[in-house]
Amino acid sequence: MVFISLSVSLSLCLCLLRPQLMPKRHLKAPLGSHVFFYSPIYKRSPDMTKSPMTKSEQLLRIDDHDFTMRPAFGGPPIPVGVDVQVESLDTISEVDMDFTMTLYLRHYWKDERLAFPSTNNQSMTFDSRLVKKIWVPDMFFVHSKRSFIHDTTTDNVMLRVYPDGNVLYSLRVTVTAMCNMDLSRFPLDTQTCSLEIESYAYTDDDLMLYWKKGNESLNTDDRISLSQFLIQKFHTTTKLAFYSSTGWYNRLYIHFTLRRHIFFFLLQTYFPATLMVMLSWVSFWIDRRAVPARVPLGITTVLTMSTIITGVNASMPRVSYIKAVDIYLWVSFVFVFLSVIEYAAVNYLSTVQERKERKLRERLPCTCGIGNPDEMMIDPQITGYGSMDVNTTGNYGMPENGGRQERILAQVALNDPQIASQVKPSRGYVNIWIDTHAIDKYSRVVFPGAYILFNIIYWSIYS
Repeated sequence: MVFISLSVSLSLCLCLLRPQLMPKRHLKAPLGSHVFFYSPIYKRSPDMTKSPMTKSEQLLRIDDHDFTMRPAFGGPPIPVGVDVQVESLDTISEVDMDFTMTLYLRHYWKDERLAFPSTNNQSMTFDSRLVKKIWVPDMFFVHSKRSFIHDTTTDNVMLRVYPDGNVLYSLRVTVTAMCNMDLSRFPLDTQTCSLEIESYAYTDDDLMLYWKKGNESLNTDDRISLSQFLIQKFHTTTKLAFYSSTGWYNRLYIHFTLRRHIFFFLLQTYFPATLMVMLSWVSFWIDRRAVPARVPLGITTVLTMSTIITGVNASMPRVSYIKAVDIYLWVSFVFVFLSVIEYAAVNYLSTVQERKERKLRERLPCTCGIGNPDEMMIDPQITGYGSMDVNTTGNYGMPENGGRQERILAQVALNDPQIASQVKPSRGYVNIWIDTHAIDKYSRVVFPGAYILFNIIYWSIYS
C-alpha cells in the first residue's frame, strides 16, 4: 500500500511539471485532462525589470556615428544659438581689473544624427554623462582668468534632445574675466565691462554663433546688486574676431554698464579731507604769538591729509595717470600746507619787524621832555595815528609792558626833522613795514573763498 501511494504521488508531481518542461507544441491538453493548468490565474507574468529594454545610446544611435566631427561636416557652417541668464554679478575689483559673474549658458543647435522616432514628440533629458559621448560646441570665455562649471552635488550640466535632432545644452558657470577700467574719473566714474564668448576650434566656416533672440537672449535676475556699483544696463553684440594664424571667428559680447556709488567715498574720503582743510583755517584766528597752539595744529592737519591720501592709494591700482580723487586730495593737501606756510611767513615778518624796531630804539636820542605818550597818541596831528589805529595796531607785536609807548615814541621821533636826520639810515624800515595782522586777516577770506571756488569747479566737471 505504501508503494502504491508513492507511485501516485510521483505521477501527480510529474503531471504538474510537465507543461513547463515540454515544448509548447506538446502542451495540447487531451480530452478529459484537467484545465486548471492553462488558467490565467496560474500563468506567470513577465518580469519587466529583467526584460531587455532599448538603451538611450541605442535609441540615439550613438555608436553608429562619429561624434568627433561636427554635424553636417563638409557642408555649410552649423548655426549655434546662444542665450544667457545672469544669476549673479559677484565682485568688481579695481586692483585686479576684473569681475566675477555666475551665469547659465545655453546652446541650441540641430544634429540630425541624434534624431529618434517618437510617437508623442517628447524630448529626452540627460546629464553630463551623455555629453561626453556626443558633439557639443567648444565654447570658451575670451580674456577669462579662471572659470569653472559648478559640480555640487553633481555637474550642473543638462542636455535635452528632441525627436527631430534639435539639442539644448545648458551649463552653470562662474567666470572671472578681465575688465579694462578707466579710473581717471574715480570715484565719480562709470565703467563698462564685457564678457566675450567664442568657439575655440571652429572658425566661421564651420560654426556660426549668434544670439538666439537678439538682446532678449540676455536675462538678468532683478535681485542682482553690488555694494559699490549701480547696474545701469545689460546688452549684447556680435562681432568677428581675426587671428592671423587660424582665421575669423564669431564672437558674442555681453556688455554691462556700472555706475559707482559716491556716498561711501563722500563719507570716507571727501568729508574728512574737507574738514582737515577747514581745521587748518582755525590758526588764522589764533594770536601769532601762540606758537605752541598754531604749529601743532598745522602739523596735525598736514599729517592727517597724508594719511588719507595713503589710505586711498593703498586700495587702488598703481595707474600712471591722475584720478579725480587724487586731484581733490592733493589740492586739499596744498591748502593745508599753505596754511602752515602762512603762519611761518607771519612769524618771520613779525620777528624781522621787532628786530628793526629794537635797532631803531637804540639809535633814538633821549626823549626826555616829551609829553605823556598816551596823550600824544590821542591827537592825530601829533602822532599821525587815529584812536582806532592805536587800539588795533598799537600793541601788536610788542610786549605787554611798554610796547605801545615805545612804538609811538619812535613815530614821534621820526616826525621831528632834527631827529629824523639823525636816524636817516633807518627810514627804509618805515617804507617796508608790514602789518602782520593784515596777513591773517586776508587769509581768513582768501583761503575759504579759494577752496569754495575749487569745489564748485571740481564738482561741476566730475559730477
